[in-house]
Amino acid sequence: MKKLIYLFLAFCQFTYGQDNKREQQEFLSYSGIYPHLAYYNNEGECGTGAVVNWAGRLWVITYGPHLPFGSSDKLYEITPGLQQITRKESIGGTPANRFIHKKSNQLFIGPYVIDDERNVRAIPLSEYPGRYTGTAPHLFNPENKIYTATMEEGFYEVDVHTLKAKTLYVDGNVINKHGEDTEANKPNPLLPGAHGKGLYSGQGVMVYSNNGEADKKALTDFNHTSGALSEWDGKNWKIVRRNQFVEVTGPGGIYGNPNPETDPIWVTGWDSRSVLVGVRDSGTWSFYRLPKASNSYDGAHGWNTEWPRIRDIGTEGDPDYLMTMHGMFWHFPKTFSSGRTAGIRPRSAYLKVIGDFTRWNDQLVFGCDDSAHKEFLNKRKVKGNIEGPGQSNSNLWFTDINKPDNLGNTTAIGAVWVDDSVKRGEASEPFLFAGWEKRCAWLRNSGNHTANISLEVDKAGNNEWRPLKTITVAPKQSVFIDFDSSETGEWIRAISDKTATLSLEFAYSDKRVSKESPDIFKGITSVEDKTSRGALFYGLGDDRRALGILAGTFEEDKFTETAYYELDGNMKLEKKNDPVMKKFISNHFAIPENVVAIEESSVLIVDDNNRRWRLPLGNEAYRPLTDAGALRICREVATERDLFNLMGTFFELPAENADGFAKIRPVSSHNFRIHDYASYRGLLVISGLKPDGFENNPHIVRSSDGKAMLWAGVIDDLWTLGKPVGHGGPWKNSKVKAGELSDPYLIGFYDKKELLLSHDQASDVTFTLEVNPIGHGEWIHYKKISVKAGEKLKFDFPDNFQARWIRFSVDKNCRATTFLTYR
Repeated sequence: MKKLIYLFLAFCQFTYGQDNKREQQEFLSYSGIYPHLAYYNNEGECGTGAVVNWAGRLWVITYGPHLPFGSSDKLYEITPGLQQITRKESIGGTPANRFIHKKSNQLFIGPYVIDDERNVRAIPLSEYPGRYTGTAPHLFNPENKIYTATMEEGFYEVDVHTLKAKTLYVDGNVINKHGEDTEANKPNPLLPGAHGKGLYSGQGVMVYSNNGEADKKALTDFNHTSGALSEWDGKNWKIVRRNQFVEVTGPGGIYGNPNPETDPIWVTGWDSRSVLVGVRDSGTWSFYRLPKASNSYDGAHGWNTEWPRIRDIGTEGDPDYLMTMHGMFWHFPKTFSSGRTAGIRPRSAYLKVIGDFTRWNDQLVFGCDDSAHKEFLNKRKVKGNIEGPGQSNSNLWFTDINKPDNLGNTTAIGAVWVDDSVKRGEASEPFLFAGWEKRCAWLRNSGNHTANISLEVDKAGNNEWRPLKTITVAPKQSVFIDFDSSETGEWIRAISDKTATLSLEFAYSDKRVSKESPDIFKGITSVEDKTSRGALFYGLGDDRRALGILAGTFEEDKFTETAYYELDGNMKLEKKNDPVMKKFISNHFAIPENVVAIEESSVLIVDDNNRRWRLPLGNEAYRPLTDAGALRICREVATERDLFNLMGTFFELPAENADGFAKIRPVSSHNFRIHDYASYRGLLVISGLKPDGFENNPHIVRSSDGKAMLWAGVIDDLWTLGKPVGHGGPWKNSKVKAGELSDPYLIGFYDKKELLLSHDQASDVTFTLEVNPIGHGEWIHYKKISVKAGEKLKFDFPDNFQARWIRFSVDKNCRATTFLTYR
């Protein structure tokens, strides 16, 4: 009998597994995005607050932007067969907390508590309001109680059995009776900073982070003092550090530390210089610095970061910690502590805005923030008057376990000092030195006395520092430091022999990570093509949950509208009779003209703060198309950051409050004539396709009448187009005066770089090259190059050279050319 029972159970399990496989096969997927799993709300943003693998299901919560008393957001339960269940217990809000209480075997996620049989209870936001941002074990009764923190510094003590809550500190929204959009005001005077993010407990304290500041200057100045890391011993608060902090966790992750008295507590954060990583050991905090891959996460208000995480994506007994921070996937060592700091390594760069992630069914699942109806502070003239989507929506992104190793290259830039007053003999904070093939640094002395700067390395990450080299830098002078492969160590730090005003900025680069995949883009027209199927996109509102498409023919540089179509959640593209929406898209989503100037030598950008920037040129076939306003140049495709597509290169463009064009990053170059692009259900959709020749490309979606079509994938597919390339410069046979500075020209994040210099004078002319390594701070002298009369001098930059911007000057009036080629 037992044997028959076992056989029956095995058959049931097999059948269930086959059903799940059949169920999953029914759903379309594009680069790991399942359109049917997209979630919508009625708020200005629909981000993913948490994604947790629990009780055989995947649990997901969404959030709106500032809704401490509830919202239209939902709790979702995803089955192994990828069926999405909207839980009736949903009460919404702005939640991002998640914690598994082992003793009671319950998941705390947002205001919900879920037992191991998937029963859901909710903590009423009407009684215990706030934007729930972190949950952690109780300091004195962890078996029966937990703490939950809100973004406005409300703190609750919750009984895990009865869910009876005690208010320890009143949420700021209650204090000031704010219910909507109060980000610009400081709602609670309890702690410095605003915009709470992380919570964890151990070593006798509860640690809380926030990453913003609630004053008007924080809305525009990314360099404004902002955020704080704080700890509470059950009675009193202590401010640990006044910087922007986000994640707070430890080796125990979502479960809490298994040995809370002795296990370390980890934090991540940043300032305008670089990323910060901190660890608390035996009551003492230590901090370290990493370079930034992306600056789209900057902004003193803290809104642009969402919820960076350190999460275990390994298997039981074999932990593997993945860290997301400033657009980079990082390997984070499970043993990280103040005495064992070795092992943090860059894995690859990404473009998605990721709120949370987990391992589920041997895949990684990333919860993203894709399409916000309210574009917040992210308005700029290069986008024209284009509107955001009619309704906020986001989605999950399913990838293989190794995806964090296979996206963008790991080029990253950061600093320990930026024009800082450095005391004699005081060591800088350690800066990560291991993990890149190519490394350089820029050192400037802005003071009036010569300084000797000793560079030291911690070889093994055990706090044993040894000399690497000493560099002498004269007053008002700078030095380019080109590290060779023999100069190794986990961390590097600097010590000055004099009190001085110094800058020390690091720039690291590596070989390209992602493999080129031209086949997935098959069907998108080449820039040399004269005809294609164009379309303008708009994510519809009013709970229609479809993509509105104004399709037409794209001849030469003219787009002729023909018909209106809609794309639904099953990726069915059908013609619709809706003249109102057709007209709306035509009027509100037209591509703006004359927002950039393609000049002979380069592209000139004058940003919203009247700053001038120059970008490389590409294929000349783009020039008339761009001049005519035939190609979409800029659009938000991930919340609070833009995708910029110009002259055959895609760029990541931070919001203006994160310093905008000053921190633009090239992603990849292509040869496509892309008409429009947008975000929809977590997908990146592109128009400008051939009418045929793509039969074997599952990324192409075509209408039943064959007259409308689009490409669908994920924004991070763009890395596979190939590395960014380009050519040009600030001057091409330009009339310049002695000492006159050129506009800044983008040189950062490109690979093989060469420079051609020439002039029209009958005697030698000396060109001075200056760089801005991290995009802000003072300009740093690089070198002087003398060019003889009639000579075209070619200069190849060192292989390790990396900086964000370059500019030039000459010592004589002349016509000068400074032409750069990035191969």
